[in-house]
Amino acid sequence: MTNATHAKTGILIANLGTPDSTGYWDMRRYLSEFLSDQRVIDSPRWKWQPILQLIVLTKRPFSSGAAYRSIWNNDADESPLLTITRAQSEKLQSAMADRFGNSVLVEFCMRYGNPSTESKLQKLIDAGCTRIVFFPLYPQYAGATTGTANDQLFRALQKIKFQPDLRTIGAYFEHPKFAAALAASITQAYDQLSAKPEVLVASYHGLPQRYIDEGDPYYEHCIATTRAVREQLGWNDGQIVTAFQSKFGPTEWIKPATVDLVADLARQGRKSIAVFAPAFSADCIETLEEINEEIADSFKAAGGEEFTYIACLNAGDDHIDMMADIVADNIQGWV
Repeated sequence: MTNATHAKTGILIANLGTPDSTGYWDMRRYLSEFLSDQRVIDSPRWKWQPILQLIVLTKRPFSSGAAYRSIWNNDADESPLLTITRAQSEKLQSAMADRFGNSVLVEFCMRYGNPSTESKLQKLIDAGCTRIVFFPLYPQYAGATTGTANDQLFRALQKIKFQPDLRTIGAYFEHPKFAAALAASITQAYDQLSAKPEVLVASYHGLPQRYIDEGDPYYEHCIATTRAVREQLGWNDGQIVTAFQSKFGPTEWIKPATVDLVADLARQGRKSIAVFAPAFSADCIETLEEINEEIADSFKAAGGEEFTYIACLNAGDDHIDMMADIVADNIQGWV
């Protein structure tokens, strides 16, 4: 047991996950863990697992592996999401040290794949953290993101004899520095272009419509995020539109689909658009491959000409400053 006078506070930031490599078996393990999560696909296991294991995971690791290879960080031999989340963790640790000295430790984990939630939780406990703040890096709440990240943390806690005090951070899309940071990143990207895009598309990850109908607040959080960014920029309604990407399976998903919306914009005569992804705290397969390739191709195939992708906030100073403020709010009374 750690002496109370030397107890530390741990901050565990969490992101979605990453395969260990782009090879077939690593991709299969990662996809199996992800697609077996009933927060992601809530079909009865007896019905879904045979389809997943015998059909989906026979072919999908090949196509997903190819997609990951197109964006893989070959120098570090890891996915960009892992590289960026590590950088976020390191910069947040520095920010915490500036504010609180050595009493706060920061680690990062992934919901799926490595480093696991359980391993990093144990690392913080072993380092003397008797109080832990869990920070899923999802600005808008969804059961399939924040919800399942929390589930995994609580499962890990079940194995610990002496549990630390715990606080969890929920949706932070309303934090004033979030919309400000997004607006600043958009302005900076536009300043580097020779001409301003005609439309800005806010592309969020999608969810089945049924999840929203059953009470998930995600759609409302996304609409509010777009509105806050528009207000920060001082733009009119028509200058920024909301859409959703990454549809999977035959069920109805929330609309409009980004891949269809950008094609419609091109057919309406819009020759230049920009896309940003305010549901993602770090660039990943959904942004670097899906937006930059599939969605960009859809726009250009329909007659569009200039397509600009605006990077996620990643480990930028504005983002880290916002994260540090959120953490500071949540460790009041502990540090």
